Amino acid sequence: MDLREWLVVLLVLALLAWYLSFSASRIDRLHHRVEGARSALDAQLVRRAEAAVELATSGLLDPATGMLVAGAAVDALEAGESGDDEPQVPARLTADHVRETAESDLSHSLQVALDPDLVRSLADDPVGGPLLERLRATGHRVQLSRRFHNDAVTVATRVRSKPVARWARLAGRAAAPQTFEMDDDPPRALVP
Repeated sequence: MDLREWLVVLLVLALLAWYLSFSASRIDRLHHRVEGARSALDAQLVRRAEAAVELATSGLLDPATGMLVAGAAVDALEAGESGDDEPQVPARLTADHVRETAESDLSHSLQVALDPDLVRSLADDPVGGPLLERLRATGHRVQLSRRFHNDAVTVATRVRSKPVARWARLAGRAAAPQTFEMDDDPPRALVP
C-alpha cells in the first residue's frame, strides 16, 4: 500500500472514531437529560401529594373524603420515598410500578373527592381557595413534568436502539430508561 491508501484508511478510521465518540456522548447527554427530567417529575409528584395532604387535613372536607385523599396522598409519598434508594434494576422497576400505581390512586381519589359542587364551595372559602389553586397548579406541573420525562425517555431509547449504538455498545452498562406511566388527569372541576 502506498501513502495515499494509508491516508485514506487513517481518514476513514478517524471519521469512524469521531462518529462513535459523538454518538456515545449524545447517549450520555440523553441519559443525563432523562435523570434531570425524572428528578423534576419526582419533585412535582411530592408537591402534589403534599398539597393533597394539606387539603385533606384542613378540615374543609368531610371526614370520609378527607381520609380518602389523605390516605392516597400518604401512600404516594411513601412510594416516592422507597424509590429514592436507587436499588438494582429489577427492584427499581418494581419500585417504579408501585409508585406509578400509588400516584394513579391519588389521581383517582382526587377525581372522586373533588366534585364540582365541593370545588365551588371551597373556591369561595378564604382557606379553601388557595388550597385548591395549589392543588390545581401542582397537578398541571405533574402533567408537564411527566410529559417531558417520557419524551426524554423516548428520544434516549430511539438513539440507543440504532444498530451502531447496539453494535458498539455505546450505552455501556447503563440501564435502559423507562417511561413513567400513571393517570395524571386532574379532577374535572379543577380544569379551567
